[in-house]
Amino acid sequence: MDKVFDVIVVGAALNGLAAAVALGGNAVRRPLDVLVVDAKDPASFTSPAFDGRASAITAAARRMFEALDVWPALEPDAQPMTEIIVTDSRPNAARRPVLLAFGEDDMPHGPSAHMIENRQLYAAMLNAAQGSPHIEFATGTPVEQFDRGPGLARVRLADGRNFSASLVVAADGRNSPAREAAGISMVGWPYDQMGLVATVAHELPHGGRAEEHFMPSGPFAILPLPGNRSSLVWTETIAKGERKLALSDDEFLAEMSKRFGTHLGAISLASGRHGYPLALWVAREFTADRLALVGDAAHVLHPLAGLGFNLGLRDVAALADSVHDAVALGLDPGGAPVLDRYSSWRRFDTVVTAAAMDGMNRLFSNSNPLLALLRDAGLMAVNRIAPLKRGFVGEAAGQGGLLPRLLRGERN
Repeated sequence: MDKVFDVIVVGAALNGLAAAVALGGNAVRRPLDVLVVDAKDPASFTSPAFDGRASAITAAARRMFEALDVWPALEPDAQPMTEIIVTDSRPNAARRPVLLAFGEDDMPHGPSAHMIENRQLYAAMLNAAQGSPHIEFATGTPVEQFDRGPGLARVRLADGRNFSASLVVAADGRNSPAREAAGISMVGWPYDQMGLVATVAHELPHGGRAEEHFMPSGPFAILPLPGNRSSLVWTETIAKGERKLALSDDEFLAEMSKRFGTHLGAISLASGRHGYPLALWVAREFTADRLALVGDAAHVLHPLAGLGFNLGLRDVAALADSVHDAVALGLDPGGAPVLDRYSSWRRFDTVVTAAAMDGMNRLFSNSNPLLALLRDAGLMAVNRIAPLKRGFVGEAAGQGGLLPRLLRGERN
């Protein structure tokens, strides 16, 4: 016989663990019974070799982690961003004039974001999920079949085990099998860009400053981590990115140094190197019968503003509001009213954000001199107009739009 849960979360990576903790964690007032399934062992996700990336956790996302009692485990490894600068640059540029800058005076309510390595995020959320008596795991075996109704949804694993639930949450990545099984297609396109990611150690302290240097191939970001370390996100064309990944460490470091600059002293690689192809994809629908998509299963964006994981957390928080409100009224947590509310809440915000990121990437990732003049003038205007600058800081902190309770720091 099937074992029955309230919710089955497919995918035990960042968004899947966040969904499990938001729906069935110890900080939830009326926790649901949640099953997390994944073909891999989620403990392997905590290894630096698995991912290599770090995430900018906005102020709103930090409040969500506080409400879920996860922040105490993350705070020791979180580096606040106390300054953000933006330049329009070229490799080997002698000077990189700052076109846009945000400092502590522009952040009266504290840092707009903290940088945290993904391995630390995995570890903290996995511990929170495993510490809840309402969350179970069935990992190490892929899903073989999805059946979504008309009553409960059903998941069959390759080892023959069957599980049923009122709601399935697809958090299984950009190539989501759960989404494909529901017949939901994606709209978008790949970019001829690759994000090269590494952790860099440097001689001098960064002082909490994040740097975004827009270059013809795409953004080159230096993002502060605890200690004299920074997370590097270097955008190149796919062909150039693959060639750079094939370089020796010394050759890669020499190429990186041309873009990194000398302001932080001598630099060295403090991790392995990873390359991720960049794309824009948005699901045509965010829900189907007894199914909700979150994170990369619903949308894949360009990482130039560091919004990818934060957008997934907005999905999770909105879904948690929708589900918990229904359960409080004695309604079906996977019923059509819940899914309709979630879909209408998240689709518009996602499409607007995706369009903005695509436009910024196209505006900055080129060498057109006329566009360079226009974008530089635009950034300098924002830098001089206080209301516009405050608006940018608010968006960077994740304050825009109708925020779910968790993003306001309130528990469900």
